[in-house]
Amino acid sequence: MKKLINDPAAVVAEALRGMAAAHPELRIDHERKVIYRADSPVAGKVGLISGGGSGHEPLHGGFVGLGMLDAACAGEVFTSPTPDQMHEATKLVDGGAGVLHIVKNYTGDVLNFEMAAEMAAEEAGVKVEAIVTNDDVAVEDSLYTAGRRGVGVTVLLEKICGAAAENGADLASVGPSGAR
Repeated sequence: MKKLINDPAAVVAEALRGMAAAHPELRIDHERKVIYRADSPVAGKVGLISGGGSGHEPLHGGFVGLGMLDAACAGEVFTSPTPDQMHEATKLVDGGAGVLHIVKNYTGDVLNFEMAAEMAAEEAGVKVEAIVTNDDVAVEDSLYTAGRRGVGVTVLLEKICGAAAENGADLASVGPSGAR
């Protein structure tokens, strides 16, 4: 499969502009590369965010919407989003009921989401929980990775947790203890 890329240096920005044009129900913070629901934050609803390196579209920006994610952070191609991006996304979707971070088990994603959660808690007292997905059995004992990555279950988890949050579940029910 070939991709149509005008300029490799602008591929993420162009993808975000395309997402904005195709989906008027979403908003894009082009500076921070955050895709979020136009109705965010929804008062009393647990906010859900995820993210990762670009180049795997429609993951995660394609899963922002009703009953799914409230926001997604687009890192550069194959690069984790920064803590500042994730922190901004956390603030954008915090409706007062807490925020759930759904994180794939890549070192950069885990570290940067942890830093963003700490920043949100310190700055605004936002309660943040995280679920780290690590369902990739193909690399359990690999010499070439840091461990199992969350590649298959992530979108299913985004849908299950998104539906629960949309139906009014609290952070304890939507988060790590409730998602088991």
